[in-house]
Amino acid sequence: MTIGGSIALIIIGAVLAYAVNYDLSGIDIRLVGVILMIGGLIGLIIGIVRIASARRATRRPAARVREEYYEDDYEPRHRGY
Repeated sequence: MTIGGSIALIIIGAVLAYAVNYDLSGIDIRLVGVILMIGGLIGLIIGIVRIASARRATRRPAARVREEYYEDDYEPRHRGY
């Protein structure tokens, strides 16, 4: 679940828990809203932890140095031109 999806669940749950005043037989709308808010909060925490751990694990690779040696490397490079 992404962070945006988690925030959407929290918002929908809050609307159901606090703003909707409708009775359905067998379903408690406020309880459904609270469950959605808790699920969104858990998803938000997991998403933030995943992003933080991915940023810590990413490191820049060390600079690679490639040295090539040829037979005439032992001669001076500056020939005085």
